[in-house]
Formats: sequence, C-alpha cells, structure tokens
Amino acid sequence: MAGDRDNSVVITGNLTRDPELRFGNSGTPILNISIAVNSRKKGQNGEWVDDPNYFEVSAFGDLAENAAATLAKGNRVTVTGRLDWSQWEDRTTQEKKSKVSIVADDIAASLRWATGTIQRTERQGGGDYAPQNRNQGGGGNYAPQSNNFDEEPF
Repeated sequence: MAGDRDNSVVITGNLTRDPELRFGNSGTPILNISIAVNSRKKGQNGEWVDDPNYFEVSAFGDLAENAAATLAKGNRVTVTGRLDWSQWEDRTTQEKKSKVSIVADDIAASLRWATGTIQRTERQGGGDYAPQNRNQGGGGNYAPQSNNFDEEPF
C-alpha cells in the first residue's frame, strides 16, 4: 500500500531477553521481543559512552513462530516493520497510558559478528490469516489490522 511507505522503520540491535511466543484467542501466533540499540557518544572526558534505547517489537504468524524457534537473548537482529501507537486505561489507577512499538514485517539475524545456517520452512500460503483455514494453507499477513489485541499491551 502506498500509505505504508510513510510508516516504516528499520532497526538493528540486540535482543534483551529470549523471545516470548504466545497464541491469541483465535490461534494467531504472537511474538514479543525487546531490542536494545546503542548510540555511542563521546563523554565530557573524551571516552566513548553507550546510550541504550529499547524498542518493543511484535510479530505474527509464521514470522512469530520462526523467530521464536531461531532467536535467543543477546542475538543481534535487524527488524523491518511499522510503528504502532496503542492507548489503554490502567485498570488500577484509571490513568490513560500509551506506547509506541514496532510491528515487524521481517526479522533477520545479523551476520555481522556471527554465522548461521538457513533452513527454509514450508510456506502456509498467501492472503490474510484466517484461523479456520490455517491447516489448509491459509498463511500470509497475520498482523491485526486494528489495535484490538487479545489483551492489554504490557
């Protein structure tokens, strides 16, 4: 889609924890990872200082399952995706909260300082995700098209 070009992001960093894979009420695989990206700056004394930034990333479908089976804490990865803003009300304080995260279109292990073996998986097919035909080859675009997730984003 033409509008997607206005909302795209690519980051490279290290996983801060092992990937967390769960399944939504409809059976959709959902992956959550956190990535640290360091900015290096010269401090006042002339020495280099790392200033980390942390990003929450979600992936869906085959991408979620493949990444969960492949990645581990500390791995260097490159994520291509889009920014997603979500808002909710805290159940205990009733305060409105919001966050910006990344919905991944692709996740790749960085081979800059590591080696890897690529193993091709069987594709689930094309088109939008439909739980009723998942076993008959329904794969494709698993990311929800709205912010109506199964649970609160924290």
